[in-house]
Amino acid sequence: MENQDDQSINQTPNIPTTETTPPSTPSTPSPAAPSPVRPTNTFDVFHWANEIDEVKNNVSVELFLFNKNYTPYRVRYSDQLTASVKALFMQEATGYIIKEADKGLECREYEKSDGEDKVIYRTLLSNVGRAETLIHLIEHESRDIDSMSDHLDEFKKIKGIIARFTYPGDAGETKTFYIAKALSASSALNGGSSWELNGQGFEPFSAEVALKMPSDNQVAIINDTVVIFNQKKFENLFQYDYKSQVIADAKAKELADKYKLSFAEGLTLNTLLQDKKPLVKKLQSLDISEEMSQDQLIDYADEMQLELMTDDDGSIIIMDDKDLTMFVNLLAEDYFVSPVNGRRYEIKSKKLLSEPEGEPPRG
Repeated sequence: MENQDDQSINQTPNIPTTETTPPSTPSTPSPAAPSPVRPTNTFDVFHWANEIDEVKNNVSVELFLFNKNYTPYRVRYSDQLTASVKALFMQEATGYIIKEADKGLECREYEKSDGEDKVIYRTLLSNVGRAETLIHLIEHESRDIDSMSDHLDEFKKIKGIIARFTYPGDAGETKTFYIAKALSASSALNGGSSWELNGQGFEPFSAEVALKMPSDNQVAIINDTVVIFNQKKFENLFQYDYKSQVIADAKAKELADKYKLSFAEGLTLNTLLQDKKPLVKKLQSLDISEEMSQDQLIDYADEMQLELMTDDDGSIIIMDDKDLTMFVNLLAEDYFVSPVNGRRYEIKSKKLLSEPEGEPPRG
């Protein structure tokens, strides 16, 4: 879309910057999982806001809707909405940062903060898998992105909207940033069941779908940094739970240190554990160092007649999350053969009984 001057956006004085395709074959055994300690991020959001305020008239913008699977859809907008799009997405964010900086606004690491007043957060894009995937699709697979107009029947599955802004850098390069907002089903009006008030009376709704656009600041993505204005909406929008992920990372390292695992190409233990809260919770209850050895686990799987695969090196093959679930269930000893009927069971929940006292209460 061609750049357009946005004369309706007021100038804001500068402020001093302040630092604040599913796999099919297994690969070689995965190296040990990385440490759960995340690298720090020193991105200066105040400098960025000033930069964008200076070039706002030379910024172009594209819009994408994305669904609950984080599949993006291209969506066009009228030239008459250019100023509104920039104002709702770009200017709301940069204006807030510039205005609140003089009132003590701070930008802190998301992983080290929680819910403080006058604070926005930042984290690395690589920490937020779904956001990273969405940006990758838009940046590198744009030719394969369908138009939303071809998928209006799936509009009820839309989770959010993301605006891609581009502008020329000082060295002639094209610079990019994104602003994302969550959308709710209640914000949409269906043309078939809606009326519009025109003049003194109702008329049939003229559009297939109408959408009330969120006006609040939620999430910005600048290069490798995610800036979080609204913690709750960010976490819901990208299904990101840092505390659970730290636990998952730590358990992944313990597992990789003790067991020889071979993952399908493109998969790692860390990525498979993402958003698998039941598995992470089960792992959290286990003392990995005290659990059965690799040979014992394989023998246990054979005894339960489970299809736990191993390669020529004896590594346990993990092709997908189903294999991972089986592996974790084996660690937790959640498979059982009934001595009464000989049937196999997966135990969903079990409680360890205390040692018996005396003889059974039978005469």
